Amino acid sequence: MARARPVDLPDAGWPTREEALASRLFSSLRVGAFESRTRTWVPAMVPWRATNDGFVTPEVLDWYGRFAEGRPGVLVVEATGIRDIPSGPLLRIGHDRFIPGLRELVAMVRERSQGETRLLIQIIDFLRIRRRPEKDRYVREFLKLRPEHRVAVSTEGTGKKQTDGDVRDALLALPHEELLAVLDGRETEALEYGARERVWDTEAQHIAELPRVLPDLFASAAARARTAGFDGVELHYAHAYTMASFLSCLNVRTDGYGATREGRVRLPLEVYHAVRTAVGPDFAVGCRMLGDEVIEGGSRIDDACFYAGEFARAGMDFLSISKGGKFEDARQPRPGEAAYPYTGPSGHECMPTVRMPGGPFGRNLPLARAIRDTVRAAGHDTPVVAAGGVGTFRIAEDALQDGDCDLVAAARQSLADPDWWQKMELGRGSETRRCIYTNYCEGLDQKHKQVTCQLWDKDFAVPDAPPSGAEGARGANRGAPRADDGISRSADGRRRLLAPPWDPARTPPRP
Repeated sequence: MARARPVDLPDAGWPTREEALASRLFSSLRVGAFESRTRTWVPAMVPWRATNDGFVTPEVLDWYGRFAEGRPGVLVVEATGIRDIPSGPLLRIGHDRFIPGLRELVAMVRERSQGETRLLIQIIDFLRIRRRPEKDRYVREFLKLRPEHRVAVSTEGTGKKQTDGDVRDALLALPHEELLAVLDGRETEALEYGARERVWDTEAQHIAELPRVLPDLFASAAARARTAGFDGVELHYAHAYTMASFLSCLNVRTDGYGATREGRVRLPLEVYHAVRTAVGPDFAVGCRMLGDEVIEGGSRIDDACFYAGEFARAGMDFLSISKGGKFEDARQPRPGEAAYPYTGPSGHECMPTVRMPGGPFGRNLPLARAIRDTVRAAGHDTPVVAAGGVGTFRIAEDALQDGDCDLVAAARQSLADPDWWQKMELGRGSETRRCIYTNYCEGLDQKHKQVTCQLWDKDFAVPDAPPSGAEGARGANRGAPRADDGISRSADGRRRLLAPPWDPARTPPRP
C-alpha cells in the first residue's frame, strides 16, 4: 500500500504587532477564579523527566520554564498521578511529600513568564495494564485454567490423568490459531496485548469501589495543588484512563455508575463536587474530556455534548476538548511492551499528522464547536478550549472569531517553538519554527524516552539560556546539568532537551 503524500503546511497568516494586539487570540478571558492574559493555551504533555518516584527534577523545571518563556496565557502541567503508588517517571501528587517540588515548579513558571502565565496541573487516575507476555510465560504463569481449557486438550480414553502442567503443555503444543480459539476474549487480549483492567470489571473489589475511593483521592490531590501555588487543576477525563472510561458508552456497570448517560456521568460529577469542596470557589477547576472516542461502540459527539452540559451546569470553570486516544484500537505491542493508546485510528485522531487525509490542521474544531453551542444554548458561558493541529495564527484566530472555542490550545507547535506565542504577539511570527506534524515527539513518548522535537534536538549551535535574576541567585541546582557546551542533553547525550533560546531584544526580525 502506497504511503499517503504529506499534506502541505497551510499559510500561517502571521499578524503584524498591531494586528496581534487587536486580535481575539491576544485578548484576555476570565477562566473561573483567574484572568488569562491571552486566549493561548499549552495543554498537558508528558515529557518523561520526573524521577521514578514521581518527584520534580531539574529537567522538569527546565521543561516548564522553557514553555513559560513563550508567555502563553495558560500552561497545563502533565498528567500527574493522584495515587501514592509507583508509576514510573511521571509526576505524582498523591502525598504531601510531593508539594515542595511542585511549589518550586510553580515558582519557576512565575519567574520565567514574568508572572504572565497562569499555571494548571492535570490530575489523573489510571488502572492497571500489563506488558504483553511471551506466550510460554502467559500460558504457564498467568492463564487461569478453566474446564473449557481441559476439554480442548483432553486425553480422556487414554487412561492418563492430566495434571495442570499437562494441560498447559498441551495448550502450548496447539497451533497458535487453535490456542486462540480455546481462549476467551479477555484471555486472548492478555496474551496478544497484555492484560488490562476496565472500570466495569466490578467482580474485582478495587474496581467496584472506585466510586467510593476516587472523589477523595482527586479532592486531596487538588488541595495539594492549591497548597503548591497552582492557579487551578484540570481533571483528566479524556483518552484511555479511568474517568474517561466511566464516560464511555462501553461502560456497562450496573451499580448506578454506568449503562446510561446519567449513570456514566455520575462519578465524574461526584469527583468534581468533591474537588470543588476541597479547594473552594476561588481556585479554577475544569476538565479535559473527549468530543469523540473514535472506537466501535464508544461515545460520540452527542454523548460528549450531554456530558459537557452537565459539567457546565455543575459549575466547572473550563472544558478542554480532545479526541480519541484509546486502548481498544491500539496497535499490538511486541512481547515485553505495553499497549500504547495513540497507535490506532483513535490515537491518530488524537494527534493527527500530515499523512492523514485532510491533514491535521484544525481537524477537531467541529467537536469543540458542537460542545460550545450546547453549553451556550443551556445558558452557560463556560470557556471551551479547542486543540488539534492548531499551528498558525490564522487557524487560531478564525476559530475564536467563528465561535468554535474560547481558548486555543497547541501542544506540538508549542513544543516545536515554545516562543511562538510571544513571536506572534510581537508581530514576529515569521520567525516561528513551525511544527511539521509527523509525530516524532509521539514516537519518543511511546518509548518512554525524554520527549523532544526533531526540529531542534540535534541543533547544538546555541547553548541553553543561563539562569538569570532570582532564579540564578538561588543557584544552578534549579536547572538540569549542562554539558561543557552549555546544553542539557538526553540520557544518551544525543539530543538536546530544550529548544534553543530566543531573545527578542537580540534576535533581529527576518526580512
